[in-house]
Amino acid sequence: MVRVSIKGSRIHLDVEGIDKMWALRSVLEFPLSHIHSVRVDPAAARGWWHGLKLWGSNIPGVLTAGTFYQQGGVVFYDVHDPERTIVLDLDHEYYDQLIVEVEDPEKECERIQKAIAQKTKAGKGGSRASTELKQGS
Repeated sequence: MVRVSIKGSRIHLDVEGIDKMWALRSVLEFPLSHIHSVRVDPAAARGWWHGLKLWGSNIPGVLTAGTFYQQGGVVFYDVHDPERTIVLDLDHEYYDQLIVEVEDPEKECERIQKAIAQKTKAGKGGSRASTELKQGS
């Protein structure tokens, strides 16, 4: 499972417990602006084939953790319980997608989407204000 925190314009995912060993990663961090979409998607973590394992662990029906290559992209997994899975689609990052288990998928999705919307709104507002200042000078 991962613990998600948002600090300023960045999202920080901490891989918890022994999953650090299974996934061979402990932390993932990147700008919120690199998140293309986020959704609750248990189906993304089900099944036994998750692609070509680059490093990490895959015990079908028990655990998928680590870095996999699938459908032309690099995907990070950390999932024990598919019912608690969220998927983050990324742009401009090493990973094209993160498929991770969180405590409350609906809540985390909503929180991440809200943070992205606030950053987008703030960014657009700031640009507009600076443009208006330049025009008024």
